[in-house]
Amino acid sequence: MHIVISGSSGLIGRSVMAALRSRGDEVTALVRHPPSTGESQWDPVAGSIDPGAFDGSDGVVHLAGAGIGDKRWSAPRRAEIVSSRVQTTTLLAHTLAGLRHPPTVLVSASAVGFYGDRGDEVLTEESTGGTGFLAEVCRAWEDATEPAGLAGIRVVRLRSGVVLCARGGALARQLPLFRYGIGGRLGSGRQWLSWITLADEVRAILYALDEPSVQGAVNATAPEPVTNRVFTRALGRALHRPSVLAVPGFALRVALGPDLASEMVLAGQRVLPAKLTTTGFTFEEPRIDSALAALLS
Repeated sequence: MHIVISGSSGLIGRSVMAALRSRGDEVTALVRHPPSTGESQWDPVAGSIDPGAFDGSDGVVHLAGAGIGDKRWSAPRRAEIVSSRVQTTTLLAHTLAGLRHPPTVLVSASAVGFYGDRGDEVLTEESTGGTGFLAEVCRAWEDATEPAGLAGIRVVRLRSGVVLCARGGALARQLPLFRYGIGGRLGSGRQWLSWITLADEVRAILYALDEPSVQGAVNATAPEPVTNRVFTRALGRALHRPSVLAVPGFALRVALGPDLASEMVLAGQRVLPAKLTTTGFTFEEPRIDSALAALLS
């Protein structure tokens, strides 16, 4: 297969490219800098993209987007979070829809933030969207894929949970604290964490590319979500360190900003991967204890 990928410089993008190439696929990365071999340039801000990048392509993986949790949500940062997703997706979807021979599938990133803060409610792809900034971002992000779907392209909107990897992302930021024995639950610890290992996230993306029955919204989360309290205890066990401390909610709001803390850290979604499991996908790491043990071994 020939796959075109955006967001190839990120943690997930690098791993997806490596997995595609290891199985013998041809990969073209969409980049903003002057392209080298295996790359093609695009400029979402200017609305320009080389349609030739898609010549002979079978699928597209769209992962581009500014980090959500690494900076306070100032007004400019909020605008960047929205535009880096909606603007890029709109450009990509319209470009694919206008091709004479478009690829058969577009796998476009989204997130479980689509569902908003839902307490203990069990959520599947059939559940309604929630409220809040992240829910609005995800809704607009997913809606931007519509031109590709109307053109007959199979569109998969991958609603990913927290991707666990010891080398980057949320888990890597927590590891130093837990290794020193000063890690613990965040807020009440009752908020649900829908998670997935990086390896299973990559496998889910490749599965979405390959499996014709997979389309529409797809939850990319492990089948056993856990509360923050359960997660922190599991992480402590994996590191053989205590995890009895707690960070009060008010302290998180001061440190991270009230909106980011409330929507990303203190809110939760109890999401199940109904479409993946019913279509035959199997998880290498479905349980948090074994997943953390494998990641940290």
